[in-house]
Amino acid sequence: MSTMTSEDAFLACIDRHFSNTHPHVLRGRGDDCCELSCPSRMTLSTDLFMQDAHFRLSYFSASDIGHKALAVNISDIAAAGATPLGFSLGLMIPDGTTGAQHFADSYWDDLFAGMAALADTFNVALTGGDLTRAGTFGLCVTVWGGPHYDAPFLRRSGCKAGDALFLVGQTEYAPAGLARTGLLELEARGASAADCYPEAVQAHLRPVPLVHAGQCLAAFQQQHSDARIALMDLSDGLARDLPRLLAAGKGTTGASLILPDAMLHPEVRRWATANGHNAAMHAFSGGEDYALLGSCAPEAVNGLTTALEKTGHRLTLLGTAHGDGGILLNGVPVTAKGFDHFSA
Repeated sequence: MSTMTSEDAFLACIDRHFSNTHPHVLRGRGDDCCELSCPSRMTLSTDLFMQDAHFRLSYFSASDIGHKALAVNISDIAAAGATPLGFSLGLMIPDGTTGAQHFADSYWDDLFAGMAALADTFNVALTGGDLTRAGTFGLCVTVWGGPHYDAPFLRRSGCKAGDALFLVGQTEYAPAGLARTGLLELEARGASAADCYPEAVQAHLRPVPLVHAGQCLAAFQQQHSDARIALMDLSDGLARDLPRLLAAGKGTTGASLILPDAMLHPEVRRWATANGHNAAMHAFSGGEDYALLGSCAPEAVNGLTTALEKTGHRLTLLGTAHGDGGILLNGVPVTAKGFDHFSA
């Protein structure tokens, strides 16, 4: 029987995993409000992470849930080229037959440990939040950040016709479609999917926010004002996020993309072959990649590539934005809309 039957028990568990001191925090958890030492400019983002909408208990470990709930928020800070500073946590604890009293105490320790490990990686402070019993299990994270030194915050806007479109990831392969491959296999096979698609499953369960890559891009924009970098995180797949980037630009309504099979991760290609899908279209549909999608002036591509490689990241050139409506993928018009919670 779990002893996590009171708010104080949960707060004590949180305190075991998260420090209450941080250079950004003047007064931390324990008061009605925290008190922060803030930079003059800040970025802020909020995301929900809900059972069966974003994760399933059948194949997400408690540590995976804690990690990903925070990672998807920090990814938004990365897309601004900012430095993450702190976050607050709203925790909805399920009652009834799937309630908190039916989870062992170690479950909550593991959840907070997974979240705290990622917070420590980026030196992000947990400043407070709220707890409640609810009909479903979920987390709501609000995260904020400040400028990377005095570099500008990057935005989605700025793309112009003729600008280069790119993705930023951590390997030599385009970071599109890998997490979707992991999701589809986890849905079909459960946790055993990791036996056949280990990197895809890891990409879905444990995305890594590309904070240092975003900061590198912000610093490059600061040094090269004509680079014209526009940036966003790739969370809903290229099919949905690329039109958002184009719509935020200046007269950009279409794009021509080249995504050859050799550019895609081997597990993406293997899954597409095994399931009778076009590999490029599977990658384009994507979802939850949490890479960085951007555009820049064509003459900035080489400099950006070199700068990113010094941070251990890779730029994949996708194609070109243009002023004509429609997106071509490998010369073929595409109409895929990508993932949407309200139409899925």
